[in-house]
Amino acid sequence: MDIFEAIAHTQDRLVEEGASMGDLLGHFRNGISPVLVGELEWDRILERARLLPITMGAQPFGFELPLHTSRPEADFGVSLASGNRSGDFFEERAREDETDETARAVSRLFKEMEAHDSPLRAIVGRKMMLEYDTGSASGGKDTLPGMFLRPNERTLHGRAGLQNDVGIVVDALVSCVGWERIAAEREHAERVYLAQPEETRLDSFGVFPSRSRTIRLAVMGFNTQREVCSYLENAGWPGQISEVEAVISRFKERVNVVKTGVNIDVQADGLGPTLGLTLTVKQMYTNESRVWIDGLTDWHPMLEALRHEDFVVGEKIEALTGWASKPTTLFARTGRFVMLRGIHHIKLVISGNRLDKAKAYVYMVLSGAPVS
Repeated sequence: MDIFEAIAHTQDRLVEEGASMGDLLGHFRNGISPVLVGELEWDRILERARLLPITMGAQPFGFELPLHTSRPEADFGVSLASGNRSGDFFEERAREDETDETARAVSRLFKEMEAHDSPLRAIVGRKMMLEYDTGSASGGKDTLPGMFLRPNERTLHGRAGLQNDVGIVVDALVSCVGWERIAAEREHAERVYLAQPEETRLDSFGVFPSRSRTIRLAVMGFNTQREVCSYLENAGWPGQISEVEAVISRFKERVNVVKTGVNIDVQADGLGPTLGLTLTVKQMYTNESRVWIDGLTDWHPMLEALRHEDFVVGEKIEALTGWASKPTTLFARTGRFVMLRGIHHIKLVISGNRLDKAKAYVYMVLSGAPVS
């Protein structure tokens, strides 16, 4: 059974367990520390999740957790794909309710993905992610979520001459949320790609239609601090590169950083001054049977390194230390499910030319497929 068949099988079982993601999240609420997600925040998340199909539990879902504020807030993220039950839900919503802007935006993207010889599908496949501002912004149930695409089918390595692919993905995201295409914006995104060193990859594209217009690009795979700083200079990032050097150096003294990624905001007039840094520590590998992945990043050293930053809330670091786990067996009405929890990445945010934010992106995913 391949991954798509496994997801479909899990979705078929989940619809017999409940109707919405709110039903599913309700089962996990007591297992998540109130230091990370508070009572009021849970109410907001569940209000949003009740509008989403429970089938989304078969693909990664989770939270963006700010580690720099004591308030237990969280944004909520889900994954979906064209051609399965979760994607079908949004396409049906778009047909039934013309006022559902999120469903219409998703449907527009899917239409491009499903077109014959689709250049978009050749790059990103059929998957996308939505991120709802349930904690950080206005968080109203009618607020359009952030929308993200990842090059799942064709890796956008630096120096590979794939700037046209970058433009295709940017145009698709801009169009799906109803923005007018701006040539300069696409050119800046292509320049960000063209500045990449050979071993890096453009890992994701995102737009936030309910915020100020920007396109978020994540570039991953930098091997050295010098590579990162040279790249930022060549790409035209307007912030102080000396602060980036200082942050990376500080963390390298505490933890074995093997790879670095950057999040850059592209705008019509150039690059935004805010920068995200993802420092990846040495990975540990296991021979144990895992349903979704065969490698696992050990985030504990990074969490320990974060404790030394004055702006980071220690109680949240403590609550996160037990988040990543081995596959856990859950027993439900229709039988056994396996759940995996993990930390996808931790982002350090430099704004105003100083490091003042840190965010953990954590996920859960369920499988109800039979294990061979």
